[in-house]
Amino acid sequence: MARIIGAITTSHVPAIGGAIARQLQHEPYWKPFFDGFVPVREWLAQARPDVVVMVYNDHGLNFFLDKMPTFAVGAAPQYRHADEGWGIPTVPPFQGNLDLSWHLIESLVGEDFDLTTCQEMLVDHAFTLPMALLWPDQNWPVTTVPVCINTVQFPLPSAARCWRLGEAIGRAVAAFPGDARVLIVGTGGLSHQLDGERAGFINKDFDLQFMQSLSTDPRWATQFSIHQLVEKTGTQGVELLMWLAARAALGPAARQVHASYHIPISNTAAGLMLLEPVAS
Repeated sequence: MARIIGAITTSHVPAIGGAIARQLQHEPYWKPFFDGFVPVREWLAQARPDVVVMVYNDHGLNFFLDKMPTFAVGAAPQYRHADEGWGIPTVPPFQGNLDLSWHLIESLVGEDFDLTTCQEMLVDHAFTLPMALLWPDQNWPVTTVPVCINTVQFPLPSAARCWRLGEAIGRAVAAFPGDARVLIVGTGGLSHQLDGERAGFINKDFDLQFMQSLSTDPRWATQFSIHQLVEKTGTQGVELLMWLAARAALGPAARQVHASYHIPISNTAAGLMLLEPVAS
């Protein structure tokens, strides 16, 4: 059967793409952020995943406010990145994994998750930048399955529901035939707010407590409502929902292999974690 070998959670600020394009990785402003990925890439070289299930949020490239699914899963043979208007270069297309996509869709629907199934799908910076951070040469060695969670237009799914989605993803992968080595990536956040009276808001204390909780008390953040999370993390900080779903896919216990945290990156708290499942 397929096996989840780990989860990586990271931020996806568009400015990261600009820094990569201008080769600013060693500039003082950016170096602490990019240096955090060195141990993760070393781990990837040893772990050699076959498939990435990317849990992320679309920012209007594939879905817009007139059609915003709560949960969507890609079932396309290929996923392309189009110009988003941020001035960041597009990246090479990603190969899909149709077998795992349809298995995941059928499993999640069987567990009463209502999904939008996308047989054609564009992917934006929330998908492409984490991939470029993990594999800087952009010669993607993995197939991919996109899983979108709405964090853009209210009402949003609760933290508890996103946790249950992650658990269901974990069960689906475990039931997938074959010996695929699956990496879960959860991308977004951490605390930040881009507009309104609290523009520039960052809550370092909450971010660090949340990151620690993913290995010590992983359901901790599910106690909070969406409105409470917005208060604690900022309007866009609710992107931590993707981190929760990714962590839940690992199962009850996980150990932290690596973590880094840097502020600010383009008015955003940038977090990174690498977690491995622990057999019960």
